[in-house]
Amino acid sequence: MVSTLLLPVLQPERFDTASQAAAYLGVVPVEYQSGTRVNSPPRLSKAGEAIIRAKLYMAAITAVRYNPDVKALYERLLAKGKLKMFALGACMRKLVLICFGVLKHQTLFSPQTV
Repeated sequence: MVSTLLLPVLQPERFDTASQAAAYLGVVPVEYQSGTRVNSPPRLSKAGEAIIRAKLYMAAITAVRYNPDVKALYERLLAKGKLKMFALGACMRKLVLICFGVLKHQTLFSPQTV
């Protein structure tokens, strides 16, 4: 389960912002803008543990189907012409942000879009 992996990592005392937690887990996009790879697509940074990213990937695939916030993000990125893997990476980051917010504020998750 994703929650058993994320609970020890996403402690609000450990990170000031959710963006720091996402960067620590390696789910932020990194664009190449120098050398001969100027036109290469963005990739995930892969800074954190690979097993957590693998679990987040599967959670993002499920969230695209059932979570209205993540589904709206995914469809919006695809409509802009982004690659499916890039959109899934953004959904993984969104899940980290949601989990961090729930843990930090000790509230239940309520979807923003209906």
